[in-house]
Amino acid sequence: MIEQEAGLAGALVERLELTSQFRCGGSDDYIAWLDETLGIHADTAHYFSGDKFDFQIFDNPVDMHNKIKEKNKVNNKSRVVAGYCWDWISKNKPDLSDITIPEFGYKATWNLTSDGSEWIISPKSVEEVGCIHTCQGLEVDYVGVIVGPDLVAIDDVLRTDPSARAKTDKSLAGYKKELKEDAIKAELKADEIIRNTYRTLMSRGMKGCYVYFVDSETADYFRMLLPE
Repeated sequence: MIEQEAGLAGALVERLELTSQFRCGGSDDYIAWLDETLGIHADTAHYFSGDKFDFQIFDNPVDMHNKIKEKNKVNNKSRVVAGYCWDWISKNKPDLSDITIPEFGYKATWNLTSDGSEWIISPKSVEEVGCIHTCQGLEVDYVGVIVGPDLVAIDDVLRTDPSARAKTDKSLAGYKKELKEDAIKAELKADEIIRNTYRTLMSRGMKGCYVYFVDSETADYFRMLLPE
Protein backbone atom coordinates (compact mmCIF):
# COMPACT_ATOMS: atom_id res chain seq x y z
CA MET A 1 0.00 0.00 0.00
CA ILE A 2 2.86 2.36 0.84
CA GLU A 3 4.52 1.60 -2.49
CA GLN A 4 1.26 2.13 -4.35
CA GLU A 5 0.59 5.51 -2.75
CA ALA A 6 4.21 6.58 -3.26
CA GLY A 7 3.94 5.61 -6.93
CA LEU A 8 0.82 7.74 -7.32
CA ALA A 9 2.72 10.65 -5.82
CA GLY A 10 5.56 10.15 -8.29
CA ALA A 11 8.04 9.13 -5.60
CA LEU A 12 10.87 6.70 -6.19
CA VAL A 13 10.62 3.74 -3.80
CA GLU A 14 13.51 1.52 -2.79
CA ARG A 15 12.72 -1.65 -0.86
CA LEU A 16 15.30 -2.76 1.72
CA GLU A 17 15.32 -5.91 3.82
CA LEU A 18 16.47 -5.62 7.44
CA THR A 19 18.78 -8.54 8.17
CA SER A 20 19.70 -7.68 11.75
CA GLN A 21 18.22 -6.16 14.88
CA PHE A 22 19.82 -3.77 17.31
CA ARG A 23 19.39 -6.02 20.32
CA CYS A 24 21.59 -8.18 22.52
CA GLY A 25 24.84 -6.34 21.95
CA GLY A 26 23.76 -5.23 18.50
CA SER A 27 24.61 -8.68 17.19
CA ASP A 28 22.63 -11.59 15.81
CA ASP A 29 25.21 -14.08 17.11
CA TYR A 30 23.66 -14.42 20.57
CA ILE A 31 20.15 -14.80 19.11
CA ALA A 32 21.42 -17.47 16.70
CA TRP A 33 23.07 -19.33 19.59
CA LEU A 34 19.91 -19.00 21.70
CA ASP A 35 17.69 -20.31 18.90
CA GLU A 36 19.94 -23.30 18.34
CA THR A 37 20.33 -24.08 22.05
CA LEU A 38 16.56 -23.87 22.63
CA GLY A 39 15.95 -26.09 19.62
CA ILE A 40 13.96 -23.43 17.73
CA HIS A 41 16.24 -23.12 14.70
CA ALA A 42 19.29 -25.15 13.73
CA ASP A 43 22.05 -22.63 13.14
CA THR A 44 25.63 -23.58 13.89
CA ALA A 45 27.07 -20.54 12.08
CA HIS A 46 27.22 -18.25 15.09
CA TYR A 47 30.15 -16.67 16.91
CA PHE A 48 28.55 -15.52 20.14
CA SER A 49 31.19 -13.83 22.27
CA GLY A 50 31.00 -12.79 25.90
CA ASP A 51 32.90 -9.64 24.94
CA LYS A 52 29.87 -8.43 22.99
CA PHE A 53 27.09 -9.69 25.23
CA ASP A 54 27.25 -10.49 28.95
CA PHE A 55 25.66 -13.92 29.39
CA GLN A 56 26.05 -15.65 32.76
CA ILE A 57 24.53 -18.73 34.39
CA PHE A 58 23.99 -18.54 38.15
CA ASP A 59 23.65 -21.45 40.58
CA ASN A 60 21.69 -19.36 43.08
CA PRO A 61 18.58 -17.27 42.27
CA VAL A 62 19.30 -14.88 45.15
CA ASP A 63 22.74 -14.09 43.73
CA MET A 64 21.28 -13.57 40.28
CA HIS A 65 18.54 -11.24 41.49
CA ASN A 66 21.04 -9.27 43.59
CA LYS A 67 23.24 -8.85 40.53
CA ILE A 68 20.29 -7.42 38.61
CA LYS A 69 19.54 -5.03 41.49
CA GLU A 70 23.15 -3.91 41.38
CA LYS A 71 22.96 -3.26 37.63
CA ASN A 72 19.65 -1.45 38.10
CA LYS A 73 21.23 1.18 40.35
CA VAL A 74 22.98 2.67 37.31
CA ASN A 75 19.95 3.77 35.30
CA ASN A 76 16.87 1.76 36.39
CA LYS A 77 17.04 -0.46 33.29
CA SER A 78 17.47 -3.97 34.67
CA ARG A 79 14.71 -6.42 35.60
CA VAL A 80 14.05 -10.06 36.50
CA VAL A 81 11.60 -12.26 34.59
CA ALA A 82 10.63 -15.91 34.84
CA GLY A 83 8.84 -18.70 33.05
CA TYR A 84 5.19 -18.86 34.12
CA CYS A 85 5.62 -21.92 36.35
CA TRP A 86 4.32 -20.43 39.59
CA ASP A 87 0.68 -19.66 40.33
CA TRP A 88 -0.33 -16.04 40.84
CA ILE A 89 -1.40 -16.43 44.47
CA SER A 90 -0.54 -12.85 45.47
CA LYS A 91 -3.42 -11.60 43.30
CA ASN A 92 -5.87 -12.25 46.14
CA LYS A 93 -3.33 -12.58 48.96
CA PRO A 94 -0.78 -9.74 48.57
CA ASP A 95 1.21 -10.84 51.61
CA LEU A 96 2.15 -14.15 49.96
CA SER A 97 5.05 -14.76 47.58
CA ASP A 98 4.34 -16.28 44.18
CA ILE A 99 7.78 -17.54 43.25
CA THR A 100 9.50 -19.52 45.96
CA ILE A 101 12.69 -21.58 45.69
CA PRO A 102 12.99 -22.93 49.27
CA GLU A 103 16.49 -24.39 49.09
CA PHE A 104 17.89 -20.88 48.58
CA GLY A 105 15.31 -18.97 50.60
CA TYR A 106 14.29 -17.11 47.45
CA LYS A 107 10.89 -15.41 47.46
CA ALA A 108 9.38 -12.96 44.98
CA THR A 109 6.03 -11.86 43.62
CA TRP A 110 4.74 -11.43 40.10
CA ASN A 111 4.32 -7.77 39.17
CA LEU A 112 1.09 -8.34 37.24
CA THR A 113 -1.02 -6.31 39.67
CA SER A 114 1.17 -3.47 40.85
CA ASP A 115 2.77 -2.23 37.65
CA GLY A 116 1.61 -4.20 34.62
CA SER A 117 3.49 -2.98 31.57
CA GLU A 118 5.01 -0.16 33.66
CA TRP A 119 7.36 -2.67 35.31
CA ILE A 120 9.97 -1.42 32.87
CA ILE A 121 10.04 2.07 34.46
CA SER A 122 8.81 1.61 38.04
CA PRO A 123 11.95 1.60 40.25
CA LYS A 124 10.44 -0.71 42.88
CA SER A 125 9.56 -3.38 40.31
CA VAL A 126 13.18 -4.56 40.29
CA GLU A 127 12.20 -6.36 43.49
CA GLU A 128 9.44 -8.22 41.62
CA VAL A 129 9.42 -10.64 38.71
CA GLY A 130 7.94 -10.11 35.26
CA CYS A 131 6.56 -12.82 33.00
CA ILE A 132 5.99 -13.34 29.30
CA HIS A 133 2.73 -11.39 29.49
CA THR A 134 4.37 -8.20 30.82
CA CYS A 135 7.68 -8.08 28.98
CA GLN A 136 6.93 -8.81 25.32
CA GLY A 137 8.06 -5.93 23.13
CA LEU A 138 10.07 -4.34 25.95
CA GLU A 139 13.85 -4.14 26.39
CA VAL A 140 16.11 -3.54 29.36
CA ASP A 141 19.89 -3.25 29.68
CA TYR A 142 20.25 -6.42 31.79
CA VAL A 143 17.63 -9.12 32.22
CA GLY A 144 17.66 -11.85 34.84
CA VAL A 145 15.74 -14.98 33.85
CA ILE A 146 14.47 -17.75 36.10
CA VAL A 147 13.95 -20.85 33.97
CA GLY A 148 11.32 -23.06 35.57
CA PRO A 149 10.70 -26.82 35.46
CA ASP A 150 8.79 -26.52 32.18
CA LEU A 151 12.14 -26.57 30.32
CA VAL A 152 14.48 -29.39 31.31
CA ALA A 153 17.42 -31.25 29.84
CA ILE A 154 17.26 -35.02 30.20
CA ASP A 155 20.23 -37.06 28.95
CA ASP A 156 21.49 -34.02 27.02
CA VAL A 157 18.17 -33.54 25.24
CA LEU A 158 16.18 -30.37 25.92
CA ARG A 159 12.53 -31.15 26.61
CA THR A 160 9.44 -29.22 27.63
CA ASP A 161 6.85 -30.10 30.26
CA PRO A 162 3.51 -28.27 29.88
CA SER A 163 2.28 -29.74 33.18
CA ALA A 164 4.89 -27.64 34.99
CA ARG A 165 3.26 -24.38 33.88
CA ALA A 166 1.09 -22.47 36.33
CA LYS A 167 -2.66 -23.05 36.30
CA THR A 168 -3.11 -19.28 35.88
CA ASP A 169 -1.10 -19.22 32.64
CA LYS A 170 -3.47 -18.49 29.76
CA SER A 171 -0.91 -19.17 27.01
CA LEU A 172 -1.57 -22.91 27.34
CA ALA A 173 -5.32 -22.58 27.80
CA GLY A 174 -7.14 -25.51 26.21
CA TYR A 175 -4.07 -27.76 26.24
CA LYS A 176 -5.73 -30.63 28.12
CA LYS A 177 -8.73 -30.60 25.78
CA GLU A 178 -6.48 -30.50 22.71
CA LEU A 179 -4.42 -33.33 24.18
CA LYS A 180 -7.46 -35.60 24.15
CA GLU A 181 -8.40 -34.65 20.59
CA ASP A 182 -4.93 -34.84 19.02
CA ALA A 183 -2.11 -35.59 21.45
CA ILE A 184 0.75 -35.11 18.99
CA LYS A 185 -0.54 -31.78 17.71
CA ALA A 186 -1.21 -30.53 21.24
CA GLU A 187 2.25 -31.50 22.48
CA LEU A 188 3.98 -29.87 19.50
CA LYS A 189 2.01 -26.67 20.02
CA ALA A 190 2.81 -26.55 23.75
CA ASP A 191 6.47 -27.35 23.06
CA GLU A 192 6.71 -24.43 20.63
CA ILE A 193 5.02 -22.03 23.07
CA ILE A 194 7.35 -22.94 25.93
CA ARG A 195 10.55 -22.71 23.88
CA ASN A 196 9.50 -19.38 22.38
CA THR A 197 8.58 -18.10 25.84
CA TYR A 198 12.18 -18.50 26.96
CA ARG A 199 13.49 -17.13 23.68
CA THR A 200 11.52 -13.95 24.41
CA LEU A 201 12.57 -13.77 28.06
CA MET A 202 16.24 -14.40 27.32
CA SER A 203 16.38 -11.79 24.57
CA ARG A 204 15.02 -8.81 26.54
CA GLY A 205 18.48 -7.64 27.64
CA MET A 206 20.41 -5.25 25.40
CA LYS A 207 23.70 -5.63 27.27
CA GLY A 208 23.38 -8.88 29.18
CA CYS A 209 21.31 -11.85 30.30
CA TYR A 210 21.76 -13.62 33.65
CA VAL A 211 20.03 -16.96 34.03
CA TYR A 212 19.14 -19.27 36.89
CA PHE A 213 17.82 -22.74 36.06
CA VAL A 214 15.61 -24.50 38.60
CA ASP A 215 16.91 -27.78 37.18
CA SER A 216 20.69 -28.12 37.59
CA GLU A 217 21.03 -30.56 34.69
CA THR A 218 19.51 -27.94 32.40
CA ALA A 219 22.06 -25.41 33.64
CA ASP A 220 24.83 -27.89 32.78
CA TYR A 221 23.28 -28.40 29.34
CA PHE A 222 23.42 -24.68 28.57
CA ARG A 223 26.94 -24.40 29.96
CA MET A 224 28.04 -27.25 27.74
CA LEU A 225 26.75 -25.44 24.65
CA LEU A 226 28.28 -22.06 25.46
CA PRO A 227 30.84 -21.14 22.78
CA GLU A 228 34.42 -21.28 23.95
